[in-house]
Amino acid sequence: MLDIFEKCTTHPLAGEARRLGIYPYFHALESRQDVEVIMEGKRRIMLGSNNYLGLTVNEEVINAGLEALRQYGTGCSGSRFLNGTLRLHQELEAKLAAFLRKEDVVTFSTGFQSNLGIISAVVGRSDYVICDRENHASIYDGCRLSYGTMLRYKHSDMEDLERQLQKVPSECGCLIVTDGVFSMGGDIANLPEIVRLAREYGARVMVDDAHGLGVIGDGGRGTASYFGLEDQVDIYMGTFSKSLASLGGYMAASARVCDYVRHVSRPFIFSASITPVSCATAIAALDQLERHPELVDQLRHISSFFRQSLLDRGIKIRMSDTPIIPIYTYEPIETLTIAKELYDEGVYVNSSLPPAAAPHECLLRTSLMATHTEELVTEAADIIQKVLEAKGLC
Repeated sequence: MLDIFEKCTTHPLAGEARRLGIYPYFHALESRQDVEVIMEGKRRIMLGSNNYLGLTVNEEVINAGLEALRQYGTGCSGSRFLNGTLRLHQELEAKLAAFLRKEDVVTFSTGFQSNLGIISAVVGRSDYVICDRENHASIYDGCRLSYGTMLRYKHSDMEDLERQLQKVPSECGCLIVTDGVFSMGGDIANLPEIVRLAREYGARVMVDDAHGLGVIGDGGRGTASYFGLEDQVDIYMGTFSKSLASLGGYMAASARVCDYVRHVSRPFIFSASITPVSCATAIAALDQLERHPELVDQLRHISSFFRQSLLDRGIKIRMSDTPIIPIYTYEPIETLTIAKELYDEGVYVNSSLPPAAAPHECLLRTSLMATHTEELVTEAADIIQKVLEAKGLC
């Protein structure tokens, strides 16, 4: 019999990266998650965080967490079904439902778990779920956890989406799931056409807005709001770990659908609820977003400034209208080498490698915060230019 652990000794790219001294993962952060951080004893400009509004260091958000810690303790020690529902959970769900202009919200312990819990509950044995090929991994795992049939369409290819819709038998239910803002490329889903096709074929629409909330739309309300289609999207999914500076996830939908998911979703039923601190900080961050919609404008401005700074330096980027700005580096080892050199020079970025990127189209994923300054991102752009010029990439 083959030793089941045999596979654990082989991970070619990780092993090669370690051998070359360019392994990019698990760098230890020694300060707050901010525009500048201390990682492994040195200052780094942070261009690899999803802290889009910079609220992880907001004093009102921090104080809300401290107050919840003193009032409720460190954890809930149970699922929402049993002893794990706090008044804070209900307050967060009500506030978020009102903000997103939906009837109800269900919260989950993580964003990843949200997609698992929503899709596995809604998509049944005789149903179909249709996914954009560049959807987040948690969407794919949610599809696998369901008993439905998964179909995929080429990234943002609406003709291919229609071809997949035509494969669904008329007696079967169908859910189209797409990222709103795609996490690697930063591009925005063609939601108007997705909605049009869904209505034509009788499908429902779910948008993963993990990277859309706080980033685009009216006051940061996300992708559906950005296109004026809030009443046409059946389910929003999102996270608290990005713009809302906390931890957890949510589903926003009709009261009927939310009630159904609460009673059949195994990831919801059998997981401990969001901690009091995470709940309180998410509420406080949402309050900040509602009171300061200019944060979304600041994020848009600094993202545009940095994007143009890279273009002015001859750096080839994947164009987007969001804070996610990928830089082309093409090959895996070269991408990891460049990321390491940037790290040594004081700029932290993330490496996007296969399967997250297509072969020979590897990227450095940079992402901006509303609290970045023009001076800081100019310094980062200069460092990026210096490193890429040495590699002949600009």
